[in-house]
Amino acid sequence: MFMDVMELAAKVAIFFIPFLFSLCFHEFAHAWVALKLGDDTAKSMGRLTMNPMSHAHPIGTFLLPLMVIVMNVPVFFGWANPVPVNERNLKNARTDMFWIALAGPLSNVLLAIVGAFLLVGVFHYLPNWGMQTAAIKFLEVFIPLNLALALFNMIPIHPLDGGKVIARFLPYHINRKLEENQQILSFALLFLFISGFLALLRYPIFWGYQLLVGIAERILI
Repeated sequence: MFMDVMELAAKVAIFFIPFLFSLCFHEFAHAWVALKLGDDTAKSMGRLTMNPMSHAHPIGTFLLPLMVIVMNVPVFFGWANPVPVNERNLKNARTDMFWIALAGPLSNVLLAIVGAFLLVGVFHYLPNWGMQTAAIKFLEVFIPLNLALALFNMIPIHPLDGGKVIARFLPYHINRKLEENQQILSFALLFLFISGFLALLRYPIFWGYQLLVGIAERILI
C-alpha cells in the first residue's frame, strides 16, 4: 500500500510539475505578446508572470490533469484561466488577436524543441552524470506533454486558442456566433475527452516527438 502511494506521488511529480511549468509559460506567452502589441491588461492584472496561482483554473489546472494522471489517460492536457486582453488597446485587433492566441501553442512548441535538444545532449554528452536517468525520464515526459498542450489548444473551437486563431480567417458574423456559443462548444470538448476521441492526438504527438529528437540528433551529433 505504501509503495502504491509512493509510486502515485512520483507519477504525479513527473507529470504534473512539468505540466504546471509549461502551462504557466503558455499563459505568460499570451500576456507577453499582448503587451508587445499594445495591451497591458494582463500585466496590470498580474498575469505577466510564471506564478502558477496567477493562472490556475481549479478544474483545468488541477482536477482534470490529476484525474488524467491517476486514470492513465493516453493524452495529457489541461488549461488555465484565459489571459485577459482588451482589444481596444490593439492597433489591428483582428490580426493582433491572432498572434496573441497563437503565442500560447507556439510557446509549447518552443519548449518541446528545447527539450528535444536537452534530451539528446544529456543522453550523448553526459553519460557519467549521476542525474542522467532522472533528467532523461523528465524530458521524455516534458517534450510530448508540450506537444499535447500545443495540439489540444489548437483545436479550432472556442474558448481554445485555436478558436481565436481561426477567427482571423472567418467572416465576422460566423465568428461572432461561435463566440456566443462558447459554452456549448465547451461541452463538445468535454464529450471529446469522455469519448476518448482526443486520444487520437497521441499519433501526431508521437510523430512530433520523433521528428524533434531526430532533428536534434542530426544537429548535435
